[in-house]
Amino acid sequence: MATIVASVPAPKLRGSGDWRNALFVAPYLFVFLVMLVIPLAMGMWLSTTKSDLFGTERWVGLANFVRLFGDAIFLQTVANTFIFVLLTVPFLTLAGLGLALVLNRQERWAAVLRTIFFASTVLSVTVVTLVWRLVFLPDGGLLGVTAEALGKTPIAFLNDEKLAMPAIAVTTIWWCIGLPMVLFLAALQQVPRGLYEAAALDNASRWTTLTRITLPAIRRTFFLVIIIEVILQFQLFGQAQLMTLGGPNNATRPIVLFIYETGWRQWELGYAAAAAQVLFAMILIAAMIQYRISSRREVA
Repeated sequence: MATIVASVPAPKLRGSGDWRNALFVAPYLFVFLVMLVIPLAMGMWLSTTKSDLFGTERWVGLANFVRLFGDAIFLQTVANTFIFVLLTVPFLTLAGLGLALVLNRQERWAAVLRTIFFASTVLSVTVVTLVWRLVFLPDGGLLGVTAEALGKTPIAFLNDEKLAMPAIAVTTIWWCIGLPMVLFLAALQQVPRGLYEAAALDNASRWTTLTRITLPAIRRTFFLVIIIEVILQFQLFGQAQLMTLGGPNNATRPIVLFIYETGWRQWELGYAAAAAQVLFAMILIAAMIQYRISSRREVA
């Protein structure tokens, strides 16, 4: 009896095992703290101070935030950012899903089209905006030449307060459509083929197959794409900076461009940090709302 008891290995302490597991995430945790948490905390502190590039003058509490919400230009940048998100995110999501449904095939032409649609995503914002400026220019641009050929007057899209933001939205959709398409393609390829074979045996229509099998199977990816695109499009900067400089009459000036100009041209770092905190809160609230909606549907 004594021999049997001695051969049983001693139980390992739970605490020591947990600490060894924690070592695997320690490098990521270190980078997360240094690159995200600490800069975020410093930004929050900076937003409560009157600071410039030469240092902090004094602590002002919430004065920067009070000033922000009385600043007509900042409020317009908030409205511009929301309009841009509404113009781009629904179309990127639905168009990405549509492309994925059409190109989810093994044929060579589908592979070529997938490559073409994704190719725009790897281009830099400078190249993308240069290409689309040549499209929107009224004098010698693609749309201008086409309008003249049809006997119409060319439209200066980027100089029109009502058309400039839709023009930037079109540019962004062309640039970013590859990412949602790829995510939806990956999700579609995970749907079990047996479900489609059973639907075919039941003579289910394409609409029934789409709404009863495909869409429920990829709903998690659907919400993931929306969250990713909302976070990305709230950070509009390069397109507005390079195509319109925020004009005409601030019609295309987004929050990030406001932060850049306030911090690095007017040297009001505290004020710019406060605007950055407002943008962070907007993105966080939007992401949490979508996460809550998707979680409730998962439970239901």
